Amino acid sequence: MADNQFSKKSGEISTIIYSLGCFPAQADLHDFIAEVRTEITIGYIHLERFLPVMTKVLLEQKFPPIPEDHLLQAFEVLDKEKKGYLEPEELSKYMTQEGEPFTQEEMDEMLTALTDRDSNLIYYKDLISQLTIDPDM
Repeated sequence: MADNQFSKKSGEISTIIYSLGCFPAQADLHDFIAEVRTEITIGYIHLERFLPVMTKVLLEQKFPPIPEDHLLQAFEVLDKEKKGYLEPEELSKYMTQEGEPFTQEEMDEMLTALTDRDSNLIYYKDLISQLTIDPDM
């Protein structure tokens, strides 16, 4: 792949967008991809089309970051027993079967990053600062 192209797979584009602290809904993500995709190069999104649209999104804070307290509340709702952690299988079930479901590939990537290697558990209170970005930075 040339240096000036991104793959158009929404999972890869969404990873880039999420890493920039933006969290669009699936419909917004599809609209974003439709805006930057061209018919000429099916399968790729050119950097020249991606950068101006992404810059505008960032400057307008179109897909704002999720506040830490909302993220903590979401984890606490999933942690019905108030253990302070989730098991990977538990989180995977919620994330692939509810709301805007993740693919298994996306789940595998996320679980690899979030799961404590020693205990094989997801201690969500320790992760919240890693999963949020200070909008004032």
